[in-house]
Amino acid sequence: MSEAPEVNRGPVVTPLRVVIALCLFAPFVAMLWVASYAKTDPAFIGIPFFYWYQMLWVLLSTLLTVTAYKLWQFDQRGRKNQGGGAAK
Repeated sequence: MSEAPEVNRGPVVTPLRVVIALCLFAPFVAMLWVASYAKTDPAFIGIPFFYWYQMLWVLLSTLLTVTAYKLWQFDQRGRKNQGGGAAK
């Protein structure tokens, strides 16, 4: 009797996927921790800290999301190449 090799196609936690998760999770933590930015000083060009900190996170969130997307594409290409090109 021949035994077929086991194929595990379930979710796999890799260091790259942990980095992706951190990139997506960081903006939520930063914005939900209101006590860290609920103040007016230091002001930046006359704008209170509360406002410019949130606007900075708009830009950072964009960069982190793009980074996570590119890392995800890299991860998927690697998985596709490991699987012999069968997965699409």
